[in-house]
Amino acid sequence: MRTTPLPGIGVQYDLTTREHRNLSVIAHRDGTRTVSLYRADDPDACAESLHLTGPETASLIDALMPAHHSPNVLHTTDLGLVAERVELSAHSHWNGRVLGETRMRTETGVSVVAVLRRAEARPSPAPDFRLAGGDTLILIGTREGVDAAAAILGRE
Repeated sequence: MRTTPLPGIGVQYDLTTREHRNLSVIAHRDGTRTVSLYRADDPDACAESLHLTGPETASLIDALMPAHHSPNVLHTTDLGLVAERVELSAHSHWNGRVLGETRMRTETGVSVVAVLRRAEARPSPAPDFRLAGGDTLILIGTREGVDAAAAILGRE
């Protein structure tokens, strides 16, 4: 499966099945999902696309994987906070720069609570932590703040 951040939109997941069928799911930041299945004879042509509401998505996830948690949205509380994973592109403006240069906390109120790199996790990275393409940042903040932080991180 290939994961592609779509700044300001969400995350796209692309999968090729063992039967060589292409499937794409866009996890929109508002909780909805778009599921697209591509034609077998032309993998670039969409055969069917389905837009699911948040509750429909939850029902489908429960059917596919009971006792789940979404790999993108880690937790939502009644306080209005979300924790989300955002992958840094290899082409990102921030690749090779230090975290503090993003001014993410100042601009969005969002905290980077960890950075995942390959098989390692760096909890509570300091402002002098150097970012690299392929890093996954774990962000916590309001929905609006996380969306703004994802847009900052998506800058190329």
